[in-house]
Amino acid sequence: MAQPMPDEMLKNTKLINELADVAKDTALLQGVLMRIQETPNLSELVVYAPFTLFPTAVPKAIYHQALAVQTHYNILVDKISQDVDFLQETLASTIAVDDFTARLFRIHQQILKEGRAPSIALGINRSDYMLDQRDNGSLSLKQIEINTIAASFGGLASRTPYVHRHVLKVAGRLEDSKRILDNNPAAGLSRALAKAWELYGSNSAIIIFLVEKSQVNIFDHRYVENDLWKRNIPTKRMQFEDIYKMGCLDQDRRLFVNDQEVAVVYFRNGYMPQNYSSEQSWDARLMMERSLAVKCPDIGTHLAGTKKVQQVLARPGVLERFFPDQPQVVEQIRATFTGLYALDMGPEGDKTVEMALAAPERFVLKPQREGGGNNIYGSEISEVLQRLKDSPERMAYILMDKIQPIPVKNILLRRGATPKVTNCLSELGVFGVYVRQSGHMVMNECVGHLLRTKNSEHADGGVSAGVAVLDNPFLV
Repeated sequence: MAQPMPDEMLKNTKLINELADVAKDTALLQGVLMRIQETPNLSELVVYAPFTLFPTAVPKAIYHQALAVQTHYNILVDKISQDVDFLQETLASTIAVDDFTARLFRIHQQILKEGRAPSIALGINRSDYMLDQRDNGSLSLKQIEINTIAASFGGLASRTPYVHRHVLKVAGRLEDSKRILDNNPAAGLSRALAKAWELYGSNSAIIIFLVEKSQVNIFDHRYVENDLWKRNIPTKRMQFEDIYKMGCLDQDRRLFVNDQEVAVVYFRNGYMPQNYSSEQSWDARLMMERSLAVKCPDIGTHLAGTKKVQQVLARPGVLERFFPDQPQVVEQIRATFTGLYALDMGPEGDKTVEMALAAPERFVLKPQREGGGNNIYGSEISEVLQRLKDSPERMAYILMDKIQPIPVKNILLRRGATPKVTNCLSELGVFGVYVRQSGHMVMNECVGHLLRTKNSEHADGGVSAGVAVLDNPFLV
């Protein structure tokens, strides 16, 4: 694929260092910022978020394919979240061995038992892909996962296009700079949150951003928060502890925190077991789920994003359950699937174990976890499956074909690191938002993209995990 920087430019160390200085300053000017890892609670200390010096080539047809399928994925997630039987059947084996998923599912069951299905649903999803190189050399779009809770970097991704445009201009590549796409997922995220707030119907109610105590990636949130304030919609950052101590439900199940009514709870936390530091955190999650407040995501939508659901969707005939009269939609979604295999107890799971042990380099072993840095590769797959092959504990994982993208050369800019040319792999994320009210889809949109790039030596990990960096697609 054509790249915006020829080899002679990459070999020019003096030029690369000059451009790196320009790029870092431009990132700071544009607010591509993070708090410093060592001092995440000191607002005075910030650094540019890690990013590539140059944009990365992405085939135009594949980019547009990813955008076109996103609204279908939005509908799929929403339908799964409401399909009680499907979630129960699909997650039965997982909740038997994975305590975190089991606790989430128990909350789901309690809400169902109380018969309190929310009338307004709000989804903010990000579907992540890599480009798989086929045997004939062609590339195809293959989904890694879909994030239905705390899908991040919509804010910072809205600020990076200017940086790469400016770098290319300074490098003397004016025409190439015009090929950097406009991208503003933060505006789409805030628009969906605003619509849910509006439908809730109380001008004095607030939107809560449920966050961690220490938040390196706070500016990613702030772009969305500030956009809501521009709409005169009040927001407040809170933690599980705040909800537990100051929250309550009135007789109509309206949620109040410190005497303020809550219209929307936007989860930017709560996707990992360690996010629930005490029983009080779980009590707070249950209180929010039982309330009339719009949850983003609600508990059903959170469960819809689990890896086990992803694996079951790839089975023949399952997508048709959700799109019974839409074969073209089924075809579009299924085209993005790679091989996904169950590790349930029984012949099917035994076959998966044998297949993985015979060629572990061909697969990824995925637990029911989000946030980057959790997947298992190569010889480690053999170690884990040899230990668990006869144990029900293996059902906490799924197996996925390892996607084989083509490495490209780029320069990863990080605090304290010398710019150097590196073999890189990229991951394309697509943001989707939807709002449903009483069975009617009020909003269903694809609102932008996120490109992340990492050193090809790293098998796993996102930006917050310290492995990948922000990037922009350069359509070719």
